[in-house]
Amino acid sequence: MILSMLSKSPSAQSQGQAGGAPRRSGVVRGLIIVAVIAIWLGIGALGGQAQGKLSSVQTNDAGASLPSSAESTQVDKLAADFVESQSLPALVVATSSQGGALTADQLAAITSFSDSIAAIEIPGASGDDPRTVGDVLTAPTVVVPSEDGEAALITLAIDADAAESLLADGESLTPTVVGAIRDAIAADLAGADLNLWVTGPAGFVADLVVAFGGIDTVLLLVALVAVLIILAFVYRSPILPFVVIFTAVFSLCLAGLVVYQLADNGTLVLNGQSQGILSILVVGASVDYSLFIVARYREELRHTRHPADALRKSLRASVEPILASAGTVIAGLLCLLLSDLASNRSLGPVAAIGIVAAFLGAMTFLPALLLVGGKRSRAVFWPRRPSFVDEAQAAPGAVGTIDTTKGFWARVARFVARHDRRVWVITALVLAACAAFVPTLDASGTSESDVFLTQVDSVDGEEVLAQHFDGGNIQPAIVIAPEADVDAVIAAAEGVDGVTSASAVTASSGQGMPGATSDEPPLVVDGMVRIDVVTTDAADTQGAVATVADLRTAVHDVSSDALVGGAAAQRLDTQDAGTRDLQVIVPVVLLVILVILMMLLRSILAAVLLMAANVLSFGAALGVSALVFQHVFGFPGADPTVPLYAFCFLVALGVDYTIFLMTRVREETIHHGTRDGVVRGLTVTGSVITSAGVVLAATFAALGIIPLIFLAQIAFVVAFGVLLDTIVVRSLLVPALVHDIGGAVWWPSRLGKTERDRERQGKHAAEDPAAPGGSDGATVDA
Repeated sequence: MILSMLSKSPSAQSQGQAGGAPRRSGVVRGLIIVAVIAIWLGIGALGGQAQGKLSSVQTNDAGASLPSSAESTQVDKLAADFVESQSLPALVVATSSQGGALTADQLAAITSFSDSIAAIEIPGASGDDPRTVGDVLTAPTVVVPSEDGEAALITLAIDADAAESLLADGESLTPTVVGAIRDAIAADLAGADLNLWVTGPAGFVADLVVAFGGIDTVLLLVALVAVLIILAFVYRSPILPFVVIFTAVFSLCLAGLVVYQLADNGTLVLNGQSQGILSILVVGASVDYSLFIVARYREELRHTRHPADALRKSLRASVEPILASAGTVIAGLLCLLLSDLASNRSLGPVAAIGIVAAFLGAMTFLPALLLVGGKRSRAVFWPRRPSFVDEAQAAPGAVGTIDTTKGFWARVARFVARHDRRVWVITALVLAACAAFVPTLDASGTSESDVFLTQVDSVDGEEVLAQHFDGGNIQPAIVIAPEADVDAVIAAAEGVDGVTSASAVTASSGQGMPGATSDEPPLVVDGMVRIDVVTTDAADTQGAVATVADLRTAVHDVSSDALVGGAAAQRLDTQDAGTRDLQVIVPVVLLVILVILMMLLRSILAAVLLMAANVLSFGAALGVSALVFQHVFGFPGADPTVPLYAFCFLVALGVDYTIFLMTRVREETIHHGTRDGVVRGLTVTGSVITSAGVVLAATFAALGIIPLIFLAQIAFVVAFGVLLDTIVVRSLLVPALVHDIGGAVWWPSRLGKTERDRERQGKHAAEDPAAPGGSDGATVDA
């Protein structure tokens, strides 16, 4: 639509047209601009509301991401038949604020509070919503004093089905209930001289929801402010930065609208991590695409009179590399569909939708905003408006419209050209040295308590719980075994290091909290028995995960039909699936992007070299990140999805900048040869690609404000990796390597063959001045 609209610009009309034709085309163009802006305003109105409701359709349960074939998933389904109702435990831990044993009065206050929990009202409940905490409990609350007498534990069993529901006001029930209990503690036990924490699985879920709560507003605001500051510095204009920011915001509204509808209908799974990445990715990509269009637009305005003509030319020159860039990122991210984890599989389509929205915003909404002023559209660049200059008036030393003699990037390009081999060898060695530290990255997973980067109630409560109670009794490992193998399975389980006890669930014990046992005969369901295995470590720790791994080996050795599940097993299966995804998805992403590069550049050698450069860049970024995580931030480890996500984003986005550079180099090569094309391409794209890299790094760095270790690690790896790729790989390594190889880099395309013929002709002409022909400025058929 936009290109069609721009083709009706006044200078596009033939000289023989009637005088009113340009005016009519201007009116038509104006109407189309108004229509495009109106459509995007409508998208903004609807998408803005959807963006604000994305949190209500999140699913942050790790178990929900596992495939049905996972052992813990199978156990979860079978175990439901052994209890009257499944529950999500919430634990209130109390100790004396003075230390030492609890007094009789303090125990009485704790017991009184336990009895009052059921009557606590749930905020925001209306209609058919449960009105009190008691309405969502599957069993009465129980007070359990610790053996040392220094703590007391109140156990609550929240109905598992109700825990996943939403209240009428759109808030999730679990964090609302936990919040209400915490508020009641502060109000009712203020004078009891007690310290109390709400922990357990429900407490962790509530704190996780609070941590992700900043995604809707704070994260987006920080990212937009950071981008606005960078754009103000780049453009030195009070108008143009807001034009680009509006493009990013409305693109995000479009993405949010589509993702919300799909998540609400159950088509895809959206979690807090995916939502945060969506916001950052759309803002970063749309701003990057806008930067390239505006840069080319500014360039065309200097030798095109009418802004509409200049924009038409800039869009035609930009659409191929931007489309290739977007397609590369989309193809790379869609490879996540091969993941065993639903959370990873959903990130692929979610992020792809974001990239499509960014592309549409940059190619339609941005051009409409840039042409709002008609003939006076140059005003958006105020106060540094580009003026029309005839080519005959170009500065001495400029070739065509590119001045290769002035400016920082012209100097960088000439330096790279003079020392090409030395530059690419040194940079490659430095990157390889950084990549050598990749094996030091511990990506085997983290405990639940290590997920948060700030102090939270659930983590503090878990530490107190571990000091005074057997944490593994809260969420025991669950073994489903044939009735005939019960004794052998129990004996094998009790022989595993880290296991405290193992006992079969009976008819009476199955009515209460999981893990409760009695002396009755085992409850048999369809020939199977459920055995609860209590571990020394709490289920949400890596210690319990290691114990469950050993438990599975021991149990499977004595009963091939036995299955081991539970909370710790879910974490183990999730981490194993993440490791498997890394091994499967990475090669596929490399292959897909390599094929795209070959088709875009019409060269096998160039594609292979560029792919190798970007993989080396990723390795260097991950190696440096491993050092920083361990020795600067002191992180306890990383989830297997951290290197997977980092790889998908860094390789795809890194190739983006290489695409922008190399498509311009190829364009210049057609007319000026490869080595001159490198100098010209780097000179003209250096500033805009660096600006785009800084913008993207800043947007991903904004993820660090969410106090979760996973997002902080992704923020650092991607932000650092983008800067490394922008400043080192794209500015030094790739140009130097291509310049050193010369025309052969385009093998086996016709461009490479013609380039070699040109070099031979030039050499022959130099040896024989009388020889006809010359290649300077010749046009090559690509």
